[in-house]
Amino acid sequence: MRMIAWLLRVFCYLFHTLLSLALIALGTVAMHSNVHDLKLDILPWQGTKLNHMLIVLGLVGLFSILLALTSRLRFMLELWSLYVLGMLTKAVFFSPDMSFSGREDFHTWLLLILASILALLGSLTRPHGGRTY
Repeated sequence: MRMIAWLLRVFCYLFHTLLSLALIALGTVAMHSNVHDLKLDILPWQGTKLNHMLIVLGLVGLFSILLALTSRLRFMLELWSLYVLGMLTKAVFFSPDMSFSGREDFHTWLLLILASILALLGSLTRPHGGRTY
């Protein structure tokens, strides 16, 4: 059982690190390209504010991972994981603006939600012998 918890925890760290770096990269490229009409259906912001919020969200994600890795404020990673799962679920199932280009596109989003669920489960595991707060 410890091996499964460890694998879920490692998956959580990798998933959220890649997601956070992708958010920072997207926001940075949009800002440096002077893109003012960026719109992502998954997030509530648009335009220049979205560019800034992508970077902020990416930094929050990386910060929560760092706190979890150092066994401080582990609940931040749990909250971040829950936020990511909530935004993905809201966008795919409850957003009237979301559209899919076909069955494969929908399946890709479902796989992303499944990965987010696994990452959330990984964020809830505790390292053996570590301090918990």
